[in-house]
Amino acid sequence: MPTLHTMGQQQDRRSWAEPYKIKVVEPLRTTTRAERERAIVAAGYNTFLLRSADVYIDLLTDSGTSAMSDRQWAGMMVGDEAYAGSANYYRLEAAIQKYYGYQYIVPTHQGRGAENLLSQCAIKPGDHVPGNMYFTTTRYHQEHAGATFHDVIIDAAHDTSSLHPFKGDIDLDKLQALIDEVGADKIPYVCMAATVNMAGGQPISMGNARAVRALCDKYGIKIYLDATRAVENALFIQEREDGYADRTLAEILREFCGYSDGATMSGKKDHLVNIGGWLATNDPELFEEARNLVVVYEGLHTYGGMAGRDMEAMAIGIEESIEVDYMKSRVGQIRYLGELLDQWQIPFVKPVGGHAIFLDARAFYPHLQQDHFPAQTLAAELYLDSGIRSMERGIVSAGRNQLTGDHHRPKLELTRLTIPRRVYTQAHMDVVAESVKACYDHREAVTGLNMVYEPKYLRFFQARFERR
Repeated sequence: MPTLHTMGQQQDRRSWAEPYKIKVVEPLRTTTRAERERAIVAAGYNTFLLRSADVYIDLLTDSGTSAMSDRQWAGMMVGDEAYAGSANYYRLEAAIQKYYGYQYIVPTHQGRGAENLLSQCAIKPGDHVPGNMYFTTTRYHQEHAGATFHDVIIDAAHDTSSLHPFKGDIDLDKLQALIDEVGADKIPYVCMAATVNMAGGQPISMGNARAVRALCDKYGIKIYLDATRAVENALFIQEREDGYADRTLAEILREFCGYSDGATMSGKKDHLVNIGGWLATNDPELFEEARNLVVVYEGLHTYGGMAGRDMEAMAIGIEESIEVDYMKSRVGQIRYLGELLDQWQIPFVKPVGGHAIFLDARAFYPHLQQDHFPAQTLAAELYLDSGIRSMERGIVSAGRNQLTGDHHRPKLELTRLTIPRRVYTQAHMDVVAESVKACYDHREAVTGLNMVYEPKYLRFFQARFERR
């Protein structure tokens, strides 16, 4: 796909447009600076605590915020809402088996439900789980089950300026060192994310997945994929890795998943739905345990917290997600926003990832200590400037060390501009870029935040702050 037009420049190439047309619209409300000031103070400078009615362009997350297609909405009308044995479950099961290749499927209400099931079924107290950078809910469930998480991602992932094409790759030496240190019997599985959210939506290569599989096979260690954005990952493999340019996204996805023993999925991302997820595995014993446990936490094993209509919409969304024109437009919109920011030399994670632009808050505010929450501060400043809602991915999201009580201090201090699928236009991206530039131009006057309320779990959702 050609790169999109850079604002204000003449290009000797043809324009690109989204491969869909708008059928239904939802009005957006603009607010005044004074209104936004009152709203962000009431929310404790936490964008998660803002009311959506006070938000103009909502880039908080791409989870459950997609626009469903006409086919998906039509599918909602054939929801089989039987408590047991819903026809839509079997349709969803068949779609996952076809495109992801796993044998056994357990539906859940969303991705963290699948993470909980996997952690409860696979982890014993004292275990160690290596992964290519943590994700907030994933690590929580692993630690809650008694494990210690270990980051084994390559060093380039922690460098926002590195142009490594696959910054999500697992460092095989780090993984080997952990195996040597704790023993293979203490590693229930490797958690392999594709793409890697906290690294900036960065992909993992097919070659790396294959190499991790070979290393784990030497020791009998399982691999479980966080497949939330695996189709986006497949597009990066198609574009960047030798031997895959002529392979379809469906073929790449199936091969990639073939190097794992199972996966957790938040269907609210790649599957283009507003709710739902699943745990998949090729291990009949783990499947039997998860299918029993899902009844405790989620619902019966043929609905798992979803309505029949939700499962039907997800099955259709799986098919739509592997259409190359759609996926190129999805990633292309993020690249367009990145081009706009790059022309003003605004610091963000490069290369552009698959679902968001991650602004480098450390580079925005080099005068702020990390304890003054630069990424949280930038999210608040963006909202104040224009009503755009983004989110923090830095020290607040990282939480605290369970043993010492100290902050986890990630090398990356990022503010995420997450683009919902099939929701906004290029004009919206222009507005976002101009707001980011306005904040960058006034960065030296910013003084940071103090945390005044910290919840016990996953604090970034509900923590409150005040200006320093």
